[in-house]
Amino acid sequence: MSVTRPCAVVPVYNHEHAIGAVVAGLRAAGLDCLLVDDGSSAACAAALDRLADADQAVRVLRLPVNQGKGAAVAAGLEAALLDGYTHALQIDADGQHDVTDVPRFLRESAAHPGALIAGRPVFDASMPRARFYGRYASHVMVWLNTLSFDIPDSMCGFRVYPLAPVVDVIREERPGSRMDFDLELLVRLHWRGVPMRWLDASVRYPTDGISHFRPLDDNLRISWMHTRLVFGMLRRLPRLLRGKFA
Repeated sequence: MSVTRPCAVVPVYNHEHAIGAVVAGLRAAGLDCLLVDDGSSAACAAALDRLADADQAVRVLRLPVNQGKGAAVAAGLEAALLDGYTHALQIDADGQHDVTDVPRFLRESAAHPGALIAGRPVFDASMPRARFYGRYASHVMVWLNTLSFDIPDSMCGFRVYPLAPVVDVIREERPGSRMDFDLELLVRLHWRGVPMRWLDASVRYPTDGISHFRPLDDNLRISWMHTRLVFGMLRRLPRLLRGKFA
């Protein structure tokens, strides 16, 4: 089995009330933590600095202005690779992911180091039904763009990435910088043949009541992303079909 060196990459934008519990859970799982401050308020920035000051395994990467979740994750993944980590667990800062799932995801990653380990969300009653059903429009487009059902959920931001192939995609393809990032990255990794393994992950709505999803702007971004990916799929259609029926 290959030796892996994982860390956690956490994009943070004004989640000073929830981030402490998230970091505590990640540290309990033995992970170093890279907190990417995506232009947060002074109060949140101070909370992140306190966490880093209290634990040398926690550090802050600070973006000067808010650039979006995707840009923050991308910056964190590139920094983690440069720091010598082989894998990175992406988790949201708002407490919606259950940190007790982290060891299970890390074990799966250690057993399959070349694979992306992705969360298949199991929602509790806090999930608004409109958001629950709205996700399926994106899922259908992802299935179209990959000509497969290999990606059962494209929007869950709880994943363990093998850093080398993922950072290659980030550098070469420049996936979307906001809520479109998670979806586009999965499709482009699928096109490159990166194996993916799926584990159930408990998801609840943010513990601090803050969601940065902007219905109009982010849905427009995601729609435009899917349009671009359709043209990318059409360019790759002969190869995708050969792979599908090989």
